[in-house]
Amino acid sequence: MPDFSDFIVYADESGDHGMVNIDAQYPVFALSFCVVRKADYMAQVVPAMQAFKFDIWGHDAVVLHEHEIRKTTGPFGLLRTDRDLRQRFMDGLNTLIETAPIGIFAAVIDKQRHRERYADPWNPYEIAMHFCMERLHRMLTRYGEHGKTIHVVFESRGPKEDGELELEFRRIATNGKQWGHQRCDFSRFDFQPVFMSKAANSTGLQLAELTARPIGLSVLRPDQANRAFDIIKPKLGGLKCFP
Repeated sequence: MPDFSDFIVYADESGDHGMVNIDAQYPVFALSFCVVRKADYMAQVVPAMQAFKFDIWGHDAVVLHEHEIRKTTGPFGLLRTDRDLRQRFMDGLNTLIETAPIGIFAAVIDKQRHRERYADPWNPYEIAMHFCMERLHRMLTRYGEHGKTIHVVFESRGPKEDGELELEFRRIATNGKQWGHQRCDFSRFDFQPVFMSKAANSTGLQLAELTARPIGLSVLRPDQANRAFDIIKPKLGGLKCFP
């Protein structure tokens, strides 16, 4: 039987990793790895998320989707009609993230600068994932998790995209792709990708999604007020901006 790690990782992104048509309004790709002890996840993180949803909607079937929250669409349409409820929602959401015992490793790729600097630019998702895996490697080494199975949970995007991401993930995990000055021996851990549908209503994936865009915006518009990033910042164990 595998020796499972005490930690689990939830990963989500903000922005498109495509390099052909770059959105001038959001020309970055951000990837967030949220790392949490399984014991804390079960005892604190999940109950806090459920309590928040029951308070706002009276049930826990709603999936916290950053885009829908921002646009107040779907189940978040009620935030347009009740100012007090909206304030309670925002306060509760901020508290949820602020008190969550998670660590975050993130990478932000400036796609425009990346394309200008390199004749054949690599996929931003691959670059960001490598950076996040490096920092995850350091943390797991610090806690002596060598040899254990560590699961990294991604939101499923469909068979084709999941297959491409899994292939790249396993290349990194088996030291098949290295660059830069640092050389991490990823094979010291048994990294395993897991793909989960958004409909599964995973608390961890929702937290990862809620952190990705504020991190991206902190790099894209560093002088702009960013309350969400102010809450996230103390949890950052590493933020790599590239190039």
